[in-house]
Amino acid sequence: MREGTFFCIDAHTCGNPLRLVTGGYPALKGETMSEKRQDFIKNHDWIRHALMFEPRGHAMMSGAILYPPHREDSDASILFIETSGCLPMCGHGTIGCVTAALEHGHLKPRTPGHLKLDVPAGQIQIEYQQEGEKIRKVRIFNVASYLAHENVVIHCPTLGELTIDIAYGGNFYAIIDPQKNYSGLEHFTASQLIMMSPTIRELANEAVSCIHPDDPTVHSVSHVLWAGKPQTQGADAKNAVFYGEYAIDRSPCGTGTSARMAQLAAKGKLSPGETFVHESIIGSLFEGRVESTTRVGEKTAIMPSIQGWAKVIGINTIFVDSDDPFAHGFEVR
Repeated sequence: MREGTFFCIDAHTCGNPLRLVTGGYPALKGETMSEKRQDFIKNHDWIRHALMFEPRGHAMMSGAILYPPHREDSDASILFIETSGCLPMCGHGTIGCVTAALEHGHLKPRTPGHLKLDVPAGQIQIEYQQEGEKIRKVRIFNVASYLAHENVVIHCPTLGELTIDIAYGGNFYAIIDPQKNYSGLEHFTASQLIMMSPTIRELANEAVSCIHPDDPTVHSVSHVLWAGKPQTQGADAKNAVFYGEYAIDRSPCGTGTSARMAQLAAKGKLSPGETFVHESIIGSLFEGRVESTTRVGEKTAIMPSIQGWAKVIGINTIFVDSDDPFAHGFEVR
């Protein structure tokens, strides 16, 4: 018996995958996208597992579902699904979703070149550049981002004592800058980072509490950002973001770049109007910018923007059959 048929557009944003689900998804209950996210997690999370994990996906797979707008002044809503969970916000996912949806007619902006989108973390705005049928660049004006905890000391079994910062950019990030026991991203392989990151994340969550003051359903460190020296011309810094259980983001990471800019701004190293070009582990770039300052609860925060690009790589129809022993996906640990 077939449990679901899902129509999808596959893309990648600066190297990291994005599967846009355009049909077969469920209606969600809730007055806000945050509430609808909770309904999906409670009642429909098998869809995320089926579409993101093996055999239909893989450890790095990210996805998005395009819904009608929630607010009257919005063009659409996005729910983010990936191997690390149903996220409040995803930067590379937004860029890929917007690119695929616009190029294939699933999104009709009220004002060409501009969009307002509802996501679980709030409302975001988009500017995009189009040439013919192709979307060349997408800039996200992201949710307010802030440094949540500074100079948190943890003891990593592999590296020893580390001092980390924790910042929010749509998700909570443990940020590891070069220091005595961590010489920088350029000195480690992806497999080494994958081995160490789950422990870093666990230690960070044990050390401090991370709860968004405006939405308590957004909580806990979910991502680990390893920082290093840039290696691509024009970049200001390089990073590798760990998420899920085995994934290293191939893109420079949108919410991670937002969190990184919030951290730097809080330390006086980045000011409103300044740009921050972030390099990924494979050398692709996002252009970040501090648009303005604001507050989140008692914290000083920034309003960041991130610009990147995406490419559509295929269209597929995915079946989930109940007589398939791996219908709901699996992950090899």
